[in-house]
Amino acid sequence: MRRVVITGLGALTPIGNNIDEYWESLKNGISGAAPITKFNTDKFKTKFACELKNFDSSDFFDRKELRKYDPFSQYALVSVDQAIMDSKLDLENINKDRVGVIWGSGNGGIQTFQDQMMEFCNGDGTPRFTPFFIPRILVDIAAGLISIKYGFRGVNFCPVSACATSSTAIIEAFNYIKWNKADVIVSGGSEAAINESAIGGFSAARALSTLNDNPKTASKPFDVNRDGFVMGEGAGALILEEYEHAIKRGATIYAEIVGGGMAADAYHLTGTHPQGDGAVLGMHEALKEAEITSDKIDYVNMHATSTPLGDISELIAVKRVFGESENLSISATKSMTGHLLGAAGAIEVIASVMALKDQLVPPTINTKEIEPEFKNAFNFPLNKAESKELSYAMSNTFGFGGHIATLIIKKHEC
Repeated sequence: MRRVVITGLGALTPIGNNIDEYWESLKNGISGAAPITKFNTDKFKTKFACELKNFDSSDFFDRKELRKYDPFSQYALVSVDQAIMDSKLDLENINKDRVGVIWGSGNGGIQTFQDQMMEFCNGDGTPRFTPFFIPRILVDIAAGLISIKYGFRGVNFCPVSACATSSTAIIEAFNYIKWNKADVIVSGGSEAAINESAIGGFSAARALSTLNDNPKTASKPFDVNRDGFVMGEGAGALILEEYEHAIKRGATIYAEIVGGGMAADAYHLTGTHPQGDGAVLGMHEALKEAEITSDKIDYVNMHATSTPLGDISELIAVKRVFGESENLSISATKSMTGHLLGAAGAIEVIASVMALKDQLVPPTINTKEIEPEFKNAFNFPLNKAESKELSYAMSNTFGFGGHIATLIIKKHEC
């Protein structure tokens, strides 16, 4: 099988609008949570989220383009542009038949759908939908827009696995390059779901934190007092490339993807298996493909959303796979970014890549009292980043419906 490396990164997150800003905020334990500004929250139980800061779409698109793109597509295009520039791909001479796009989103154009339906329902019944309504809401449209913009004619599709979506997309990209179906693939995910319908829906499901008095401390993974997740938005983009192809063009290599595991809990509509059965299987599959044993993993970027049941099941699963190990560092970067739903995996894989690059484990913030059963089971860097020799990192993501996606990334040795 062909080797697959990461040669470009892009990020648009609640704690930074590019890779450098994002990584600096992670290292310094910065929270992106604040009162929602996108709509009136007076009648909502949850009044805060992790919104993008200082982002103006008109800085990147003209008015004609903005009519065509839902925010989730805008976020995708901005982050991908960063990643392509970072990769230094020669767009004039590269074989675009061998460049693909596998891009994910959990909700697609939910903002467009909500806005258009509210306008229709509040009107006189006359349908006045924009002609771009259908393409704007399609979950796969971001992948199409990326390929159209750059002329990439290779494999192109959008996997959907709820909050595991962008990790699934990266695993699929990894596979297609291994199978010699492509030389380069743009992968990742984007989400723009901070609106009335999404906040209202997740609130009705009792999934969101209601710590309205102190939003910045609301996301507290592993803490005995956690009460739900904090919604986030944004995008993460990665350029995946076949190793020899990258070496031949003199690309900078961030890290190598060595394993991907996908599985299912087969248990519940929205809840994870209490014993983490699917998560255990996903992690084992990733380890098997990477051809390493669990003791080789130095850091796990946990899915850990700060929900009472989800965090426990993941901790149980990690303990089943790794045993108790003080050498295993685990952290939850959602404590800073919030939960980007379908885009979560992409920005968390990026966090894992940067951890390997800088030999630094980003912290979990806000957590004060870890679940007693696990307090001494692993190394939990709290509130402060930890310098550590890292060779392998694992990133977990789980989605409603029981979807599991786990990636293993290896430090690149120059």
